[in-house]
Amino acid sequence: MKYLDHLEEWLITLLMAGATLIIFVAVVHRYAASNTGSIPALQDWLLTLNFTWAQELTIIMFVWMAKFGAAYGVRTGIHVGVDVLINRLDDKMRRKFIVFGLLSGALFTVIVASLGGYFVWENGAHYAFLQMTDLPVGDVPEGPTTPDLEWPTWIVYSAIPLGTSLMCFRFLQVLVIFIKTGELPHHDHGHVDGLDDDKPAVDANVYAMDDNLHPSDSARDEKGGKK
Repeated sequence: MKYLDHLEEWLITLLMAGATLIIFVAVVHRYAASNTGSIPALQDWLLTLNFTWAQELTIIMFVWMAKFGAAYGVRTGIHVGVDVLINRLDDKMRRKFIVFGLLSGALFTVIVASLGGYFVWENGAHYAFLQMTDLPVGDVPEGPTTPDLEWPTWIVYSAIPLGTSLMCFRFLQVLVIFIKTGELPHHDHGHVDGLDDDKPAVDANVYAMDDNLHPSDSARDEKGGKK
């Protein structure tokens, strides 16, 4: 299971980093190509570079990142939920409502994944499968392609059944863990990494200053002869 967790995290990280890098390069290219008129040779070379595909690719990458990020959110408890009323119930009723909510999430995502898979299959995946296996295509449509990259759209839309299927699996995973342990994944939205790493000692004076302009309590005590 850890391998799947790491694969999920690496996929999201690479998609986010790749999309950010592509946008950065495309913006720098556009700015440089329009502001190097004093260097005709450089401007002509920059204009030969085609980045019209950058926006379309980044949109596709962010869509994939969002779908797999939603599954990651279920696993780690990042998704925000309104549980004020549920937390006021007794343990038995609260447990039933949580199980019902997780089962509802799993049911919803399996329906979306099924419909998404059917759409992808009819949108060109069926044609690609027949062509790959050297079977007769017949009247099966090839399916459309994206405007700039000219990729088959069924590849782009595959994020829906794949990401939503993983999300359904995460709902069931959280459900099993909750039934066994009674615990849910929890994420503190107010926590900032690094702030709680160095906690002061119990007897430390948090108001004392370490410079000579603001003597600490111990220095004042020594000056006054209390020690």
